Amino acid sequence: MTDTKTLLLARRKELTGDIARIEDQLDDPTPKDWDDAASERQGDEVLQSLGLHDRTEIRAIDAALKRIEDGSYGTCAKCGNPIAAERLEAVPTAALCRTCAT
Repeated sequence: MTDTKTLLLARRKELTGDIARIEDQLDDPTPKDWDDAASERQGDEVLQSLGLHDRTEIRAIDAALKRIEDGSYGTCAKCGNPIAAERLEAVPTAALCRTCAT
């Protein structure tokens, strides 16, 4: 379990850094040239989407870390059965067993 916690904390740190870089880029001034501004607007939309994805993953990581702390990690939140080790290895933030996730 400690390895999983370490992995989740490392990934969370990575995502937090990514979000900080994205926010920094989004704060850059808009170019005055129309073509450059349009291109930058498209880039900003991509960055915003990436930031949203990263925030969603951070919420899943935080939930998994909470389950580790309270001892419910590895137990399906829906049916209460154990989540297969293979599934947790592939998706460390999984809150549902394979059956309940489908």
